[in-house]
Amino acid sequence: MNMSARPHVEAFFDKRTFSIQYVVSDPATGACAIIDPVLDFEEKSGATGTFNADRILQYVTAENLKVEWILDTHPHADHFSAADYLHSQTGAPCAIGSHVVEVQSLWKDLYNWQGFVPDGSQWHKLFQTGETFRIGNLNASVMFSPGHTLASVTYVVGDAAFIHDTLFMPDSGTARTDFPGGSADQLWHSIQDILALPGETRLFVGHDYQPNGRAPMWESTVSEQKASNSHLSRCHSKDEFIAFRQARDKTLPMPKLMLPSLQINLNAGRLPEPESNGARYLKIPLNALGNAIWE
Repeated sequence: MNMSARPHVEAFFDKRTFSIQYVVSDPATGACAIIDPVLDFEEKSGATGTFNADRILQYVTAENLKVEWILDTHPHADHFSAADYLHSQTGAPCAIGSHVVEVQSLWKDLYNWQGFVPDGSQWHKLFQTGETFRIGNLNASVMFSPGHTLASVTYVVGDAAFIHDTLFMPDSGTARTDFPGGSADQLWHSIQDILALPGETRLFVGHDYQPNGRAPMWESTVSEQKASNSHLSRCHSKDEFIAFRQARDKTLPMPKLMLPSLQINLNAGRLPEPESNGARYLKIPLNALGNAIWE
């Protein structure tokens, strides 16, 4: 990693889903990538909106940036992806890690998608593990970071790493692993890979749930995570971590937008096609996820 390459990182917090979206840009050229953008969804009314995505576009215009990539770290289970909308507005290609095809195959059966092709062709680019690309003059690379999902990746851009649902801020610990295809063992190894980056590497998380009501936070360093992550500090081995993580996961309810979100996000952020009356419909499988935790 060239630690002298320091991109500018602008964060956009969505308080409805506790998500953080990013614009990472090359100060020398104005080229940028948008990472994990949110398409707004009001679940009680079924309304969709582009408030978050338009806020990002306004920033891109104001800073005279050129969007070269629209990147998702994984198929999100708690918000819709705005990747397809942002592609329509900027022309930039949408990309995700190549293991998304495994998640597509898993959920195709759960949704009983008859005509859905689980080959990743819904994106313009599928990144392989270790693949490199550029954002302007900045070198970027892709780390495979499974555990939270089968398809999770970390994007490393200069001295910044976008780790989404692996580690949270140090006071919030680590991500859950109980979704279909998740693995506490794999998450442990993904975390070790991230913590093997240089200590001054800036780590940018994908969610912050504001423990004890504090203000939202999203940036730490490898050194800070090693010193004070609240989950890792109590687990001194892989086995201890797996036992802790699995026990904690058994107490957590599913995200309220999981079933609506994945049918959008496994199609690269595209909404369902309109039916004969012009309306679009979500499809919710009943009792498909086993014994759910009721809130």
